[in-house]
Amino acid sequence: MRASNVIKRRWALVPLLFIITAYILSMLCIFAGSKRGYLEDADLFTLNTSMLGRTTLDTSKTSSSILKSLTNTIQKDVNEAISDVAKILNIHDFYSAHILDYCEGFYTPSPTANLTSQPSKNITYCSNETSFFHFDPGAVIQNELKPGVNLTDLKWPSAIQDGVHAVEDATDIMFVLYFIGAATTGVALIAALVGVREVWPYRVITCLMLTSLAFGSLLLASSIATIVIGKVVNAINEHGNDIGVYAYKGQTFINMTWAATLLVLITGFMWSYEFIQERKGATLVQKGGEYLDEEEQR
Repeated sequence: MRASNVIKRRWALVPLLFIITAYILSMLCIFAGSKRGYLEDADLFTLNTSMLGRTTLDTSKTSSSILKSLTNTIQKDVNEAISDVAKILNIHDFYSAHILDYCEGFYTPSPTANLTSQPSKNITYCSNETSFFHFDPGAVIQNELKPGVNLTDLKWPSAIQDGVHAVEDATDIMFVLYFIGAATTGVALIAALVGVREVWPYRVITCLMLTSLAFGSLLLASSIATIVIGKVVNAINEHGNDIGVYAYKGQTFINMTWAATLLVLITGFMWSYEFIQERKGATLVQKGGEYLDEEEQR
């Protein structure tokens, strides 16, 4: 085997490694949190409800018997009271939204940080995987609240629901784009594997087209996801902080989706370079170029 062919084979392994990594990351973005223990931290955003209800401790403004008894139940320490509110209301400390489902659980050892420990997530339940999933925090929390308590008693802002519902169409488009991006990345991976063996004359142009389609899909999906996450988190924090509800962006997910997009882009540049080199070589062959020997021209 000629040295030039060895170099070409080794060069073909580089985009192959990039496209493999991009495919894995894109699949992880889609299926993260689909079951307990599976990349639960790679969520779109997390809703912290561990302090929900703190403003309702002024029971003179509520008709709920559950909330009226709350101040009599927890009168010891402010931090302890805040920690107990969610459990007394029968809700969870947090809810993490993913592309296909949501997960919920409690902060351990407690929702509040102290000098000796930071709270960590303990997932207790993840919903079933659902295509075109829409996380509705108000509906989930209302379903879990103890009988006799509703979102109105907790002064749940309708603006949070409006903000969540406003991005539902965008999340549907995002879902489709992620699957197109992951699928085309997978096909590009297969084409790249074939390309390593150089048994396919149109391998470069095919890989370039597939990579371009994958990049376009993942770029749009990542952009929409970043915008949607930002809008939902901002809406929750703007209208929910006063009642003890906080939202945090899923930075791990954002890093993963943009890493996959960047890797596909780099792979596309590599295939573009090889395509240009092949075109130059073909032109030299047609002209009987002096830089190619007889064996290479065959």
